Amino acid sequence: MSTTTIQDKLLAGLGNRLSSVELIASVLSQGRKDHSSRVLAQNVLMMYPNLSLLSRASPREYLNVMGLGSVRAARLAAAFHLIHHILEDNAQDVVVIKQASDVFERLHTKFSGLSKEVFVVLALDVRNVILEEIEVTCGWRTGAEVHPREVFSPLVRIGAIAAIVSHNHPSGSAEPSDSDIQLTCRLRDAGILMGIPLLDHVVIGNGKFVSLAERGY
Repeated sequence: MSTTTIQDKLLAGLGNRLSSVELIASVLSQGRKDHSSRVLAQNVLMMYPNLSLLSRASPREYLNVMGLGSVRAARLAAAFHLIHHILEDNAQDVVVIKQASDVFERLHTKFSGLSKEVFVVLALDVRNVILEEIEVTCGWRTGAEVHPREVFSPLVRIGAIAAIVSHNHPSGSAEPSDSDIQLTCRLRDAGILMGIPLLDHVVIGNGKFVSLAERGY
């Protein structure tokens, strides 16, 4: 199928009938002199057999695809970032936190594809409505240094009644580490002293989450 035909189908609203190869080819547009867009798309999917893996790869990792080049690697990265922005906009509809799954719905797109741990606190009012989402710190692949002061200072400023914290595991596993549990206990105790109770700590992995409140911490 030519690139023109792919474009025609997209303009006709028939994008759902296109394969992953055809859609990626359309994003990449004209390939290099000896690589058509379709061949480049096939090369991409040979290295990343499913779109979930592809979306989590970094732009520099895309450069390992034969024939892709920096311009088309950037185009591919931009396409996935646009998707993430759309999903994040949709996630903003979840403003009342009733359970851990609401935290997951709110934050999993923010965390998707990150290669470092990011620690977020959700400031809540008396109805568990989110007042503000605060990124406390960005760490490294296997951890992030978090101090209770960094968590509770903005909560006091905002006038939060309660808080929920969450962070990602770049490995994809949502199982809390020993340090995650220790931090949760420290933040729980600090919240009691500050009069801003910590309602939960939700660890988010690839498509899954664990609530430390549900685990009894």
